[in-house]
Amino acid sequence: MSPVSTHPGWPPRLGPVRVRGGVVTVRAVRLRDGASWSRIRTRDRANLEPWEPSGAAPWNSRHHVSAWPGLCSSLRGEARRGRMVPMAIELDGRFCGQLTIGNIVRGALSSAWIGYWVDSEVNNQGVATAALALGLDHGFGAVGLHRIEATVRPENVASRSVLRNVGFREEGLLRRYLDVDGQWRDHMLVALTVEEVTSTVTDVLVRAGRASWN
Repeated sequence: MSPVSTHPGWPPRLGPVRVRGGVVTVRAVRLRDGASWSRIRTRDRANLEPWEPSGAAPWNSRHHVSAWPGLCSSLRGEARRGRMVPMAIELDGRFCGQLTIGNIVRGALSSAWIGYWVDSEVNNQGVATAALALGLDHGFGAVGLHRIEATVRPENVASRSVLRNVGFREEGLLRRYLDVDGQWRDHMLVALTVEEVTSTVTDVLVRAGRASWN
């Protein structure tokens, strides 16, 4: 049996959905994403670093184009093992961020976390919200999860708004939960279960006028 058939939901191809900024699609990360990934992550350090886990190496070293092949190989290996679904977000066919379903647990728990980042140049255009909705539908659909959760720093107003727009509800505050930007930071835990989605998350965005099927 092939790796694809033993690990549902991999590789993904999600969308397209149209938002203010253009047409959003979500697909598996590729080796050739390296140049775009490195350029955006290096340029957007000031926007990304305050919200992401601290790393052992300096930011620019971790995000040099030479770091991508090893990272991409590791992500795709975890996907083949059924542990995560690492995806690229595209706007009008151009790489503009990442969306990841991670720590997939089967059995009685049937859960995972989801995380994302997007190029600051596409902020406030509905891109992150649409990509997250597509990812949640994929998690509850093809991947077969019951619960998906996310964490966000209380100060991150923009990300909390995106999470709220796709239906996440807050469950509580995790004290000193994660080492971010060199300090242990509090995070809000938000979650969504499949029973709370009456049709699809993306359909809810479309009905609210935040997106349209392309």
